[in-house]
Parts: sequence; C-alpha cells; structure tokens
Amino acid sequence: MEFEEFSKIARWSRNITITEKIDGTNACIFIGEDGEFLTASRTRWITPADDNYGFSKWAHDNKDDLLSLGAGKHFGEWWGAGIQRRYGQDKKRFSLFNTSKWNVIRPECCDVVPVLYNGVLDEKAVNEAIEMLRTRGSVASPGFMNAEGIVIWHEAARQYFKKTLLKDEVPKSVAERQAANKI
Repeated sequence: MEFEEFSKIARWSRNITITEKIDGTNACIFIGEDGEFLTASRTRWITPADDNYGFSKWAHDNKDDLLSLGAGKHFGEWWGAGIQRRYGQDKKRFSLFNTSKWNVIRPECCDVVPVLYNGVLDEKAVNEAIEMLRTRGSVASPGFMNAEGIVIWHEAARQYFKKTLLKDEVPKSVAERQAANKI
C-alpha cells in the first residue's frame, strides 16, 4: 500500500475575505500558456454552440480583452439579465472571484465580486455582512433588495464557505422543493 501523508491543518484564526454571493451561474475562462482559450460552466466545458446563458459567446466576443487575464483558470459569476435573480440588470455581467488579484487592474469587460470584509476571522463580521445585505440590498447591484448572501474565503484553509440570507440551514435543492410545493 502506498503511504499517504496526513495533510496539514489550517489555523482557524486567520484572514478571511467576505464577498457578496451573487446569484447567477458559475463560469470560468481558461487561458493556456500557448494562448489556448476555453470557457466552462461549473460542471463542463462550453462553447458558443453549446453555451450556458451566453457566457461562452460573450467570452469569445471579448477574447482580446480577456487574454490580459493571463495564463490560468479564472473563475467568476455570470449574472444579470435573464439569469437567476436578474438583479434588475439590462445586460449580463461577469464578476471575477479572486478579489486579491483583480480588484485593482482587470479587463474592462469584467467586474469583481464586492468585498464586504477583509481581516481576521470574526463571526461578528460575518453576521454584520449578512445584516448589511439584508437591510441595504446588493452591493453588486445597488438598489436591488433581494441579495442572496455571502461567500467567505478562508485564506489559510484555501477554502470557500457560503451563507445565504434565506434558508441557510437547508440545502438549496431542498429549499427549492419547499418553495415549489407552496405554489
């Protein structure tokens, strides 16, 4: 049997970044070292001919600008008009997740998910971010009062966690079934 080392355990009291969780569809742009350009949803590669809410077509239309992201996988949320909550938008938008990398310089066609808190893990900051979205609405789309929730990036663990404003205690699929049965 091959030996498998036990992984290191991240320390809990380390930096976190809390961002607004935008209700759209997960998307990815892959740029290879050789300039290869691919697009993906959360679960599969997509093309303009086999698309996901028009993301691949948009990405290929903006390829020259998006190549400035550089080699690698660039994840974000494709959201706005015609996708999930729509956020009162008249167009679709792509917001990158890596706030530490893209908040300063990014392609003009991209946004970045809004940062609500950055600092040492603090449950009070988590609760304040949720309450702020509940009372003031979306930061990504000012004036839209039906924000979804937050995403917490734990830097030491290199792990994302999410917390929603409504029905956070149940999986999304269960909440959707419960809502459908009330209709």
